[in-house]
Amino acid sequence: MLREPPEGLDLLATARDVLLNELLPALPPDKAFAARMVANAMAIAGREAAQGAWEPDVLARMTALAGAPRAFAAAIRTGRFDPGSADHAQAAALLDDMTRARCAVSAPRALGKG
Repeated sequence: MLREPPEGLDLLATARDVLLNELLPALPPDKAFAARMVANAMAIAGREAAQGAWEPDVLARMTALAGAPRAFAAAIRTGRFDPGSADHAQAAALLDDMTRARCAVSAPRALGKG
């Protein structure tokens, strides 16, 4: 990589650490919740950046199964991927992968991480 250290993720983590450990204790109590929300947003942004782009793979798999996202959703509603159907395992794996990718960013504890 051609970037000079520290890179963006490191800067974000350092800024979050300063916010939580140096600034938050000095803030009045009525500002603590807002500071924690900012720290949480920073953590989410950091996890999202670290994760990289997963959407292109998911979109390609979805398109192969049913077309665009709306067509995929419509196929689910009509029962095309219900248990016992030919494409059930692929659709279930796709939905599982999407859920795990989203949770890894927004709710890593739900996956036993963080």
